[in-house]
Amino acid sequence: MAQLRDTPAWQALEAHRGELEAIELRELFASDPGRAERYTRQVGDLLVDHSKHRITDATIELLVALAEATGVKARRDAMFAGDHINSTEDRAVLHVALRADRSTVIEVDGFDVVPMVHDTLDRMAVLAEQVRSGAWTGFTGQTITDVVNIGIGGSDLGPAMAYLALKSYSLPTLRCHFVSNVDGADLAAVLADADPERTLFVVSSKTFTTIETLTNARSAKTWIVDALGDDAAVARHFVAVSTNAEAVAAFGIDTANMVGFWDWVGGRYSVDSAIGLSLMMAIGPDAFGEFLAGFRIVDDHFRTEPLAANVPVLMGLLGIWYSNFWDASSHAVLPYAQELARFPAYLQQLDMESNGKAVTLDGSPVSTSTGPIVWGEPGTNGQHAFYQLLHQGTHLVPCDMIGFARPNHTLPAHHDLLMANLFAQTEALAFGKTLEEVRSEGVPEHQQLHRVFPGNRPSTTIVADRLTPSVLGQLIALYEHKVFTQGAVWGINSFDQWGVELGKALANRITPELVAADAPELHHDSSTNQLIGWYRARRA
Repeated sequence: MAQLRDTPAWQALEAHRGELEAIELRELFASDPGRAERYTRQVGDLLVDHSKHRITDATIELLVALAEATGVKARRDAMFAGDHINSTEDRAVLHVALRADRSTVIEVDGFDVVPMVHDTLDRMAVLAEQVRSGAWTGFTGQTITDVVNIGIGGSDLGPAMAYLALKSYSLPTLRCHFVSNVDGADLAAVLADADPERTLFVVSSKTFTTIETLTNARSAKTWIVDALGDDAAVARHFVAVSTNAEAVAAFGIDTANMVGFWDWVGGRYSVDSAIGLSLMMAIGPDAFGEFLAGFRIVDDHFRTEPLAANVPVLMGLLGIWYSNFWDASSHAVLPYAQELARFPAYLQQLDMESNGKAVTLDGSPVSTSTGPIVWGEPGTNGQHAFYQLLHQGTHLVPCDMIGFARPNHTLPAHHDLLMANLFAQTEALAFGKTLEEVRSEGVPEHQQLHRVFPGNRPSTTIVADRLTPSVLGQLIALYEHKVFTQGAVWGINSFDQWGVELGKALANRITPELVAADAPELHHDSSTNQLIGWYRARRA
């Protein structure tokens, strides 16, 4: 396979980058009154403004040429067709089927998967309505007031993020909690504030063997049985999201209360599958349906729009522009919405687990950097933490700013101030403040250079009328397809995650060495052996 950086499309972008080196956003805006309108696009309810990027029309043309040369369109079509594009695991990649309309046909190996997706959604809806209505009762006949989702990775980050984002749409009498860390402090904090007679656990593990999830689930089971005095209580206080019926039944969960998903759904793409059961319990099946419809809006846009007008494709290409041609090693996601506080963490897994790869699809080393470090915090908190580096630091950090015209609360003055900060930050990042402007303000000479802002810091602004279930689905799908686009250009497999496995395997080897009655013979490196000995000597 030819090295990506040796292709004509890549080399044309390298030459173009040199042409833009000395051009500033101030100049681009001053010379083009229609710039903002031309670089702003609508997808569903999302207005996406790319105008504050270091780009011209030629940049977009060259980036689209790169996407065409690397087969983005063909790989996209293969995904929607159910082809096994996850080549290392020989699997289809069909998270788009999870939100497909009932009338859609999407086949994997000649089998239409949409009917079984909707069968699962229907079964989820029955469970959710039983809990929400009070028809589901615990072992002692009490209604459920607390739902505890036990999972890890995508089985936690997705529903936890979405529950917080859509809290204003949730049933007020039902609280949801999310436990993922094998650190007992995580589970203990939730159990300390819960009533065992009124608590339902949703154990989310496809194989029902995930060590962190099962450790937490067993401790939760002990808590229930000790409190209620009967192993039979487990069946009324646990449901499962899994495909391993035998292990679920052995745990004590009635398999009638088990819902599953499929090997063509990766964990980080699964919030709209049965993994979203706790979310559906919180917001209800109708709102969950709106959530899925939001995904579908962006799926249809991504599948049908030309590359040059395709918003997630353009977002992915802009990420490549900065990561590979401007040496930007990270990307900040900065939602001006407290409800999206967990959205950056959710995108960390989506992006970094997908595209943190060093070999191409054929196993050869990549010739370029791949996935960026994704991070962020809600505004305005971040402004008083790390924005100093964004504005005046030595690292170029492209940013996504996300905001809404109307809040889901009744404090409008707060929201006006919040949005003023969002718009001000994108302006400050783009245009900065020159030395002449600083001097004209009468700043003392010894401070002047310290108060210059270089500007030319790129940002995308994404706004919508309101954060609704549909809009959240649209936002997630936007980033899913952005990540897909980048993986396709880099020629990597965005849908495996072998880097997660080694540490887990070593942890399974070390755990018995920590707890063995007699000191075991250790065969690790000297540092690890020393740490194991230190812990054994001190563990309670």
